[in-house]
Formats: sequence, structure tokens, C-alpha cells
Amino acid sequence: MFLVRGVEHLKPLVLRDIADALELHESTVSRVTSNKFIMTPRGVFELKYFFTASLGSTGDGPSHSAEAVRHRIRSLIDGETAKNVLSDDDIVEALRSDGIVIARRTVAKYREAMRIPSSVQRRRELRLATTG
Repeated sequence: MFLVRGVEHLKPLVLRDIADALELHESTVSRVTSNKFIMTPRGVFELKYFFTASLGSTGDGPSHSAEAVRHRIRSLIDGETAKNVLSDDDIVEALRSDGIVIARRTVAKYREAMRIPSSVQRRRELRLATTG
């Protein structure tokens, strides 16, 4: 689905799944996939990009790839306006409504890893951009 619909449809995958399927040790799969790239219709990706942690879902829904959740967080923040800046708690609630179970601290960790400032800083920057 990723190749057809994009990052938001990336499914969780761990090295252990591949190792078990190939009857190899997890470290062997890790070494083989290190510094290897794949060209796709969506661009060039390091193979390690596809090995992401799994986040739970509400109810009996499918689990979500951490990379897909990071993409969703980025999309939510990109849609902000100066009057409607989302806090980490607001993002948690938006993700929960999409069926993704995630802690506020995890949202903060992902946001910081993507170098996205806090809601206070984003609000200040958006106000400056609209007044200046």
C-alpha cells in the first residue's frame, strides 16, 4: 500500500519478522539491510526506513507504523493557523480519533525528532508571520 498510497499507509515491520520468515538471525538481516537503498516510484529509500516500530490502535484495528504516525503528526501541524495551534495533547486526541493509541510524551518525542517547535513557539512564529 505504501508504494501506491504513500507514507500514511506504511505498515509496521520489524527485523524479527523478516528474520523469522527467512530463518536467519535478526542481526544478519540487520547487517544485510544496512546501507542498502531501494528505488521506488515514491523515491529512493534506505531499506532500514521500512523497519519501524508498531503503535497500537483503538479497538481491534490494525497497528500503525511509527513512520506513518510521524507523517500524520507533521500533517496536523502543517494545517495549523495562527488562531488554531495544536498542543501535544490536542495532537494525541486527533490521533485517537483516527484510531491511533499514543502517549503525549511520544508525540513530543516524535515532534522534537522532526525538529518541530513546541506549540508555544509555533504560535509565536505564526503570529509574527501574519503581522509582519
